Amino acid sequence: MDVDPLRRRLAASGAWLFALGMVTGLWAAAVLTERVTVGLPRLALAAHLNALLGGMWLVLVGATIDMLHYGEIGRRRLAWVVIVPAWANWLVTLVASVLGVTGLEYSHDTANNAVAALLHSLVVLPSLVGAFAWAWGLARR
Repeated sequence: MDVDPLRRRLAASGAWLFALGMVTGLWAAAVLTERVTVGLPRLALAAHLNALLGGMWLVLVGATIDMLHYGEIGRRRLAWVVIVPAWANWLVTLVASVLGVTGLEYSHDTANNAVAALLHSLVVLPSLVGAFAWAWGLARR
């Protein structure tokens, strides 16, 4: 069976992120049962869920990529604008849990501000663009 390479890339990226999310679930269990101490234990659980949901998002985009009204370049751009934030959301949240910062607002804490900047630039803005571009591409066929 001949599968579109972009579709395969999205599905594979989603599957790997989902698998890492499962492993992160083991980490979250260790943190939440206090076998391992981190700054913000609930963010370890959030990282686990971010990876699972992000992985599923990538697989769904891959499954619908041929339904979009975009050309090849537009589809490639959409793929990257969803791959980057899905992976970044998992990684930045995992690091934030270890650092003990949320990154939800800017403060006097340098680590918190770094996490906030990463979340805004690599997760929030690209996710919004990707979600609306995906919905727009599906609605306009």
